[in-house]
Amino acid sequence: MLIDSHHHLWKYFAQQYPWISDQMSVLRHDFWTDELKTLADENGIDGFVSVQARQSLEETETLLALAESEPLIKGVVGWVDFASDQITAQLDRFADQGKLKGLRHVVQDEPDDRFILGADFNRGIRELAGRDLVYDVLIFARQLEPSIEFVRTHDDIPMVLDHIAKPTIKDGRVDAQWESQIRQIAALPNLACKFSGVVTEVVDSCWDIETVRPYWDIVLDAFGPSRLMYGSDWPVCLLRTHYDHWLETVRSLAGELSSDEQEQFFGGTAKRIYHLE
Repeated sequence: MLIDSHHHLWKYFAQQYPWISDQMSVLRHDFWTDELKTLADENGIDGFVSVQARQSLEETETLLALAESEPLIKGVVGWVDFASDQITAQLDRFADQGKLKGLRHVVQDEPDDRFILGADFNRGIRELAGRDLVYDVLIFARQLEPSIEFVRTHDDIPMVLDHIAKPTIKDGRVDAQWESQIRQIAALPNLACKFSGVVTEVVDSCWDIETVRPYWDIVLDAFGPSRLMYGSDWPVCLLRTHYDHWLETVRSLAGELSSDEQEQFFGGTAKRIYHLE
């Protein structure tokens, strides 16, 4: 089974998606269930994990409703306001939603690079303990150092690192600090990682499989296929690549894995960690 562990859905309204700039015109369209079905048919995708793109309870509710009506959506990673004094009520609101598999906050956009260690935010994160929900860690590489402490602090909560922590990729050189810190965070057993959203971090005008290969080799060695999962970050990936090109690239990279390891990476890891049916 081929599971895409990271994609987004939206009906595009400029005021709701201010992060989609003028330079991202390819994203200023609707990406909804019809487009998702076409994507699945054309690429042989058996299921998706739909991930929040707006920090609103309304979007979480919308994604959960879509998951109930669209069999391709195997699970949802939504949003709640972890820093709110109403966090328990917000989590309880979704307690009977079986398709809710995880939650995340867009930490990458917080102006304080140590936001992830904030007292109010962490008080809310602790509310996830015992709820059978995953927390998705969305950060830039510069936020890895405090994120290591964050993941270690909440060792009873399963977590997934989105987009290999979004390193800046340029000039064919791997950032030594990113590599060191990605290995440190990978040593924490409650964390898995999505090999997704990689090419959108390429600064150079062009990229190919050799651009991506060093990052694949590092995270594969650090996490292993049992804690690494395939994701596309569609439609955001369209900023740098078509879906089929990304999938073909990742299949080539994973070609040296055993069949069992490929089954884990392309579906088994996501199914196990997110408890997908």
